Amino acid sequence: MSIRKIAFAVGLLAAATLAQAKLPAPPPLTPEAAAKADEAKAKAAYNTKVDAYKLCKAMDKAAANYFKTTAGAGKQPSAGAPACTDPGPFSYVPPKPAEAAGAHSPAAPATSPPSNQAPAGAPTPKKP
Repeated sequence: MSIRKIAFAVGLLAAATLAQAKLPAPPPLTPEAAAKADEAKAKAAYNTKVDAYKLCKAMDKAAANYFKTTAGAGKQPSAGAPACTDPGPFSYVPPKPAEAAGAHSPAAPATSPPSNQAPAGAPTPKKP
């Protein structure tokens, strides 16, 4: 093996080590960016529902065509297929902020112990 090949291998090893270095964590999202991300997530979920609806309609159309062309063969469609549900227009209602929802309010202080067990030193009554 030549010196060039060894030097090249060492260089690749050093580059691979540097490439695996840990990247810093991304900065936290601002409230506006978090709201945009939530809206984008809701829009993606809506688009998934629309795609499922379109697929359902296409499958219904294909099944209707199949049963129409094979009507002479005695095949009948099964009645167990669910109907396609239209997701309707997209509407996004942003959630309330934590301050408005009362999520930061502390619970009421306890007025009694959490259980009504007898103290550890009290004897247990005998069964008759």
